[in-house]
Amino acid sequence: MILVVGGAGYIGSHLVKELVAKEQVIVLDNLSTGHREAVDEKAIFVEGNLGYEKDLEGVFSKYPIKAVMHFAANSLVGESVVDPIKYYENNVGATLTLLRTMIKYSVTNFIFSSTAATYGIPDVDIIDESTATNPINPYGRSKLMIEQILADYAKAYGLNYVVLRYFNAAGAFESAAIGESHDPETHLIPIVLQHLAGVREKVSVFGSDYDTPDGTCIRDYIHVTDLAKAHMVALDSLLNGTNKTATYNLGNGLGYSVKEVIETCEQVTGLKANVEMADRREGDPARLVASSEKIHSELGWKAERNLQTIIQSAWNWHKNQKY
Repeated sequence: MILVVGGAGYIGSHLVKELVAKEQVIVLDNLSTGHREAVDEKAIFVEGNLGYEKDLEGVFSKYPIKAVMHFAANSLVGESVVDPIKYYENNVGATLTLLRTMIKYSVTNFIFSSTAATYGIPDVDIIDESTATNPINPYGRSKLMIEQILADYAKAYGLNYVVLRYFNAAGAFESAAIGESHDPETHLIPIVLQHLAGVREKVSVFGSDYDTPDGTCIRDYIHVTDLAKAHMVALDSLLNGTNKTATYNLGNGLGYSVKEVIETCEQVTGLKANVEMADRREGDPARLVASSEKIHSELGWKAERNLQTIIQSAWNWHKNQKY
């Protein structure tokens, strides 16, 4: 059985949709940001917290778990700056509780959701796994701390792990059964689509004077289903012994500017956005684009869905929501 912590959240629930076709799945989630209805009915759902040893004991003592996939982090950069305690207690402290329980029950396969925020503001156009990590906020630092802890645990306790550094996850499940639903919403594509659906009055663009072709920030957007499939091949690599330890970037390898994203949303929906130019946000790099060549060459994975497909799938989901 595979334990998915945070499996009721945005990316976790999409992974579970893929995983239940191949494995028995247990989802552990405290529903602080996840949604019970997003969990596939074929999965066993347990409401609980990865930081509570009693909750973990109840799962590990009852089920024969062969791998753990960890999606249960807090992930708002701005919030991490004003409330770092929350991020270090949950993203680091609670993960240590999870790892300790895994070791106790001799569960040695672990897949960790990490982030492009571990790189901070890189000085290269295309980021690969050899790019220096230099996070600039508590969120990125909390993720990098766990990456470093995993390397130590691998040496000391025989832990096998794959770290997956996400770039900008977006889109929705093909059937539009589940999609991206955060409160508050901080991601560009759902913000634009909520605006076009009549929920928001305008879209704010933070900075138009960056050193990019149109002056707005460039980011690498990856469809959430492509992300889920990357987790599937990463899991296979652990279970079949291909990998003992590995770190991979997950992105499209293509960058799209904020203006390009807004224009594509307008094309997909046939609606015109009310766009307001605003000041830059502190700490926003001009360009964050991933090289995913390493996971492609080692495990055969690459992103298949382009920006148009990402936004169309997201719009299909947003149209069905009752705001």
